[in-house]
Amino acid sequence: MPLPRTRGTALRQRLAELRGPEVPAKALDARALAALAANPGCKRRAILDGAGVDKQALAGALGSPSAFGQSQFALTRGNAFEAKVKADGGAELLRLVHERLDRTAEPPAGAEVPDLTAIGPEGRTARTALALREATEAQGWTLLDHPMLALDVAGSPAFLEPDAVVVHPDGSWTVVEIKSFPMLDGSADPSKVGAAARQAAVYVLALEEVAARLEPAPKVRHRVLLVCPKDFSNLPTASAVDIRKQRAVTARQLARLTRIQDIADALPEGTCFAPDLPAADLTAAVESVPATYAPECLSACELAFHCRDRSRAGGVVTSLGRSVRAELGGLTTVEEVLAAARGEAGDPDDPAVAALRRAAELRAEALGVRACR
Repeated sequence: MPLPRTRGTALRQRLAELRGPEVPAKALDARALAALAANPGCKRRAILDGAGVDKQALAGALGSPSAFGQSQFALTRGNAFEAKVKADGGAELLRLVHERLDRTAEPPAGAEVPDLTAIGPEGRTARTALALREATEAQGWTLLDHPMLALDVAGSPAFLEPDAVVVHPDGSWTVVEIKSFPMLDGSADPSKVGAAARQAAVYVLALEEVAARLEPAPKVRHRVLLVCPKDFSNLPTASAVDIRKQRAVTARQLARLTRIQDIADALPEGTCFAPDLPAADLTAAVESVPATYAPECLSACELAFHCRDRSRAGGVVTSLGRSVRAELGGLTTVEEVLAAARGEAGDPDDPAVAALRRAAELRAEALGVRACR
């Protein structure tokens, strides 16, 4: 049984109790932090990620196993493409950075690639910070391959590992994201580019924390380089992506994560998300935290299938998509929407209600015309 909580318990201890006795915390990564920014209203994801709960194990224990994540084939293909991009000391990668982001600088011939190996994530983080400082002072091209960065999330460090960070001759820093989805005729799938931009924004925030500790603070560029295969080949091409909007949203959401203490305080005494609890107790614990499900969650959250089933069972309109929910104003369930459309409920002066009734009239008229033919 989980230990009883007390109001004076420190946040970290409280989150450990929510996670379960002797259950190790699952570290937050850039994908998880980016997904939080994509759905800032979901208290369930905020508390589960803040407590380090393994949502994949939790979904399996709830009877809604997750298919979330990349296939082994996609991972192998992605690793092979990344190795190709970084071959020969990252010559091609640096050429793309120079071409897309910094044409006025000298061409990156003979760039430095420092060794970032160290013991543990804390050691690697310190080694990365030292390498960034030395590269900035050297005023040349430097490629940091898989550096380790730390970002404070609700009082705990999240260790992040971008594909690469490039230091320019002027001392500025650029995040590089290498993805295996293709760029066809110079453009890629907007949803995938958006996900990559949100992930890169997390890395930019972490780099800004490193830069703030240096004097003078180097510039962290808000245009990142997205490297992908060109068309249907395995040849790399790249595009500069402005992530200022994603950075602002992510920073705002991470600042709000301090509210996880408020979410935790509102939970019933004894709430615990340990996967080995009885299914009924675990379901009650999960349902005690409000969720904000949307179809986009299917590609970003391990609990999406569970939340979708509950959302559909409750007739919540967010299960139809955020754009639909935004159009419906104060109507929050499918039953309310249908009642408003039939004229059985709702304020006729409400624009959403008026639009629904007009749509119902047009539908009835169209069906009537069709029936007469």
